Amino acid sequence: MNNFGYHFWTVMPRLWGGATITIKITAIAVCIGMVIGMVMALSKLSKIWPLRIVSNIYIECLRGTPLYVQILLFHFGVPGLINSMDGVSGFHFNVMTTAIVVCSLNSGAYIAEIFRSGIQSIDKGQMEAARSLGMNHKKAMQYIILPQAVKRVIPPLCNEFIVLLKDTSLLAVIGVTEIMKVGQIYTSTSYAPFPAYIGVACVYLILTFTISRVVHYVEVKWNMSSN
Repeated sequence: MNNFGYHFWTVMPRLWGGATITIKITAIAVCIGMVIGMVMALSKLSKIWPLRIVSNIYIECLRGTPLYVQILLFHFGVPGLINSMDGVSGFHFNVMTTAIVVCSLNSGAYIAEIFRSGIQSIDKGQMEAARSLGMNHKKAMQYIILPQAVKRVIPPLCNEFIVLLKDTSLLAVIGVTEIMKVGQIYTSTSYAPFPAYIGVACVYLILTFTISRVVHYVEVKWNMSSN
């Protein structure tokens, strides 16, 4: 038990160092993913069929394959393909580049469906009323539909942030020193996996619980100000 306490409290500061990288990757990926998601959601709802096809392919491919496979494909597969095509060797992606690009693309696919469902949940009469007032489709979406849809998608967006934060643990496979990788490094040197991974679980739990409480507070305040 004494060894457990020693290893647990020794690894915790290191894990919090890894947590800063986890949060950084998650925050950047979700921000980029929101932009991608909004574009893809609007493309999927567009009357222009090429846009619908591209958005559907993107969403189905990214949602239909594991993030773990996407990480390996981008980090090892794409450079290998480029090296074989160019006839040269040595091209590779930085691990942080892979982390942000892959997590952003993956998150964008899920956020696209969140935005799409949020937009479609708005009563069609809202669009008709806006058009009857002289607004074109673009302005009606910008000033009438999207503000209402954004309010409705806050809870699922929060959930996507939490899910992605936990999924960043898969980035340990390419050497990103996030929470999980820090735990693995400590385990390999201390031979104390139980306290190390208990620490990893505790850090993830603290982060996800704190984020969910903060978002719940913001959501309640927003609802109160809207009434």
